[in-house]
Amino acid sequence: MSETATFPGDKIASIEEYEAGQNTFDDGDMVRASTVGEKILDKTTRIASIKHPRLLSIPRIGDTVIGPVVAVMSSMIAVSIDYINGKPTTSKVECVCSTRNIRKKNIALANDIVALKIKNHLNGTIHATIDEPHLGVLFTKCRKCGGKVVPMRDAIKCTECSWIDERKLSSNFNNSDFIRLRE
Repeated sequence: MSETATFPGDKIASIEEYEAGQNTFDDGDMVRASTVGEKILDKTTRIASIKHPRLLSIPRIGDTVIGPVVAVMSSMIAVSIDYINGKPTTSKVECVCSTRNIRKKNIALANDIVALKIKNHLNGTIHATIDEPHLGVLFTKCRKCGGKVVPMRDAIKCTECSWIDERKLSSNFNNSDFIRLRE
């Protein structure tokens, strides 16, 4: 490989010299590569980037992502990203979303499909938020019997067993037009 070839985690430049650009991240001390590719140091803009032969599907700050909840912890959820801004992705990266400041017992449960907005990239982890009205649970089932649910104000009710459960519902709950199929 050439001298400019990099692997994920490789040191690219010091943060005093360059800012993190495309396919890189700032670890607090150094700019590091987030993908395999060719190192590019732009001396005029002072931005370090990695040129990758194929475009990776890593969401940027401000992007809306959709995917299933893969883990629920006491103060956060982890979500596998299936769609970025409505377009499908195959990268299978995950993001975490803090639920500490939301006053609900269950924000989302495992396998719920949720919409989140990317807040930042910190220490190689993608952080998201669920605070806006269009963000939250898009699809879910009854956790007791697995039946179909309908929204009731800020909760859901099962149409089969009448179980009522709290969730942070999106204003697009049960709408299927949130994705763009292969354009």
